[in-house]
Amino acid sequence: MGADKIGYLGPIGTFTEQAMACFFAGKDFFGVPYGDIPALIRSVSDGHITCAVVPAENSVEGSVNVTLDLLLSEEGLLITGEVVLPVMHHLLARQGLRSFKKILSHPHALAQCRGFIDRRFPTAVKEATASTAEAARLVSACGEPWAAIGTEEAAAHYGLEVVIRAVQDYADNETRFVVIGTQPVPPTGRDKTSLAFSLVHDRPGALHGALGEFADRGINLTKIESRPARRSIGYYVFFADCEGHREDELLAAAIEAVKRRSTYFKILGSYPRWEGRRC
Repeated sequence: MGADKIGYLGPIGTFTEQAMACFFAGKDFFGVPYGDIPALIRSVSDGHITCAVVPAENSVEGSVNVTLDLLLSEEGLLITGEVVLPVMHHLLARQGLRSFKKILSHPHALAQCRGFIDRRFPTAVKEATASTAEAARLVSACGEPWAAIGTEEAAAHYGLEVVIRAVQDYADNETRFVVIGTQPVPPTGRDKTSLAFSLVHDRPGALHGALGEFADRGINLTKIESRPARRSIGYYVFFADCEGHREDELLAAAIEAVKRRSTYFKILGSYPRWEGRRC
């Protein structure tokens, strides 16, 4: 039996690659880089890779919406794990450059470093790329005075210099990554469950009633947010994370009760919760 093929948002040198290496440390696998999240997630659906590691949420910029949307639209996929990494962004450039016309990075990275860029390089154009490592690759290949925001690994891989370290605006910047696969994960006793549901939009107290199903059973919700349901204004999908596994008796009862209240309901996965170990 060969090593598992694990997809990640590439190219080489991304934070997602670091998250993959952290989560699968000690296991037999090899990483397959993908240029964007939709292609990566759909490759799990198509069976080309065993599972995928994708960014899901940042402590500064919030959820990665494309990941949430694809979890809703792609059938047969489940969150099977999570990993939380501290994120330290560096300003990368070709040797000797200290003034830049353009700064490239992933949209979330640019947003996490917005204050730094505006203070130090107020005239630089900010350009979004598919990943921080792709930004480093583009800067390395270009003769223009460009810089990238990315990892130290990306700088080493693409022959760039770390011009300024730790340029993120908030020191406690963290990103949560999720592992997406097709096989359910059995209970471990330290689990988390992710759900998505929609409610009747014009009924007073509908959300209060749904959330009460968890509160009445003493189940802690660790996250709740909404996304447009891609219908008319006023229709939303709620995403919730709660403590426990879908097979736990109390949580199973809460899930059934919320499902009865919902116009749409989907379990996105039950999986071991990340417990803060450092990679």
